[in-house]
Amino acid sequence: MKPTLRARIIETVERHSMVEPGNFIGIGVSGGSDSIALLRLLAEMRPQLGISLVVLHFHHQLRGAEADKDEAFVAAISNQLGLEFVSDRADVSAEAARNGWNLEDAARRLRYQFFASLADSRKLHRVAVAHTADDQAETVLAHLLRGTGPAGLAGIYPVAGLIIRPLFDLRRMELRDYLNQLQQPWREDLTNQDTTRTRARIRHDLLPLLQRDFEPAAVPRLTRLADFAREEEVFWKAFEQERFAALVSRESSGGISIAVADLLSPIPALASKGRDAGSQSESANPVLALTRRLVRRIYLDLHGSVQQLTAQHVANVLHSAMKSQSGSRIELPGMLVERVFDRLVFSRTSAGKRTLGSAGTHFEYSIALLESPNTVYIAVPEISRGFSLKIVDWSSGSSETIREQGTLDFDKLRWPLILRNWRPGDSYRPYRRRRVRKLKRLLLESRVPVRDRESWPVLTSAGSLVWALGCPVADEFAPRSGTRAGLVIAEGKF
Repeated sequence: MKPTLRARIIETVERHSMVEPGNFIGIGVSGGSDSIALLRLLAEMRPQLGISLVVLHFHHQLRGAEADKDEAFVAAISNQLGLEFVSDRADVSAEAARNGWNLEDAARRLRYQFFASLADSRKLHRVAVAHTADDQAETVLAHLLRGTGPAGLAGIYPVAGLIIRPLFDLRRMELRDYLNQLQQPWREDLTNQDTTRTRARIRHDLLPLLQRDFEPAAVPRLTRLADFAREEEVFWKAFEQERFAALVSRESSGGISIAVADLLSPIPALASKGRDAGSQSESANPVLALTRRLVRRIYLDLHGSVQQLTAQHVANVLHSAMKSQSGSRIELPGMLVERVFDRLVFSRTSAGKRTLGSAGTHFEYSIALLESPNTVYIAVPEISRGFSLKIVDWSSGSSETIREQGTLDFDKLRWPLILRNWRPGDSYRPYRRRRVRKLKRLLLESRVPVRDRESWPVLTSAGSLVWALGCPVADEFAPRSGTRAGLVIAEGKF
């Protein structure tokens, strides 16, 4: 007998440790069939899972009256199910234009910021969204067409920080059959039919073509490929990080350099085979996969994201390493790569806002949302310091020293974070303190010289000061017993 939808969801939830009894879970509901099915199923399964629910709806202000009807529709169903409904809205189009994002990316960013803010204010343990196996197959195809490397084949992750995807192993048609059996209507977003958008063309044209003319089981085959890719990525990430730490150097300019020989032959045991990488074909080079990953890892460290880095960009860097002479340069998005004798030097071309005035050294760097297990390094040449931010599993590292000096509750933060210098009036309530303290006073008590105070590095989240170098973290952002993930902030070699 085929397992029921509920049984399959339970299996997915348990396999990926998505929730625990007693958890307070938000459900992202747009009004479409997948999210309405998620809402109905989780509402039915509350007693079995031992969870409490709140419905979250984000209005993108893109579809006028139709979007207003979506909001009212979701609110009405929430009321029928006896669930609290929370909504918010933002002008996605304006934010996209202001930041140079496409509409889909802007909508996703603002929607997930909404989820994160609700998780903080309402103490949510997780937020469930309605991605299905079909979404995973579409994502893998989109990544393939974009020219992804092996990491991109992993597609969507079943658990990504705050976000969980209980419908990860179900098909979209199964969910619609379930809703039809309940006689439960849903809302159709006509923009999803707009085949001028790549994602819509993949959903409505490419994937049906593959299933009809090539492989009826295209969706499960693609999702299985993503599963294998995620398993492989665990190994590669660990190996990549070890080689990155061993081979790269921090430049006084804030950039990163690596010896050409180390980049082309990053595995010592294969040095004799990798040393002549420039004369080998790609298929004959046994370490090319790690070499490509190191390029992406360096870019991630300096830029904070690899979203703009394509396979062609990586190929250009490798060509420079293999063929170019000292002094040659290539441009990557937001970055310059220069060959300096036997090294490649990576430098940001738009690192942040930098001004030097009579009042002291001023700087401000925006840090985009990190996704586990990434680490980002921020070089601050204005003060000749550098800082790393890393996501850790809090259950494995909750010592009191780390808690006081450099770890924040990841799920309480609102992104982007801002790393900047101290400003007059900066204050916060340090960990385990009863009252707010002026940072200026804390630096005085810590015997920080006057000449250093004005350029002292601090980190803010949505305007709130959450961390200052050498000081306890802000109490409201400190890890607690229920913390799942910590953001470790450490000063590194500049």
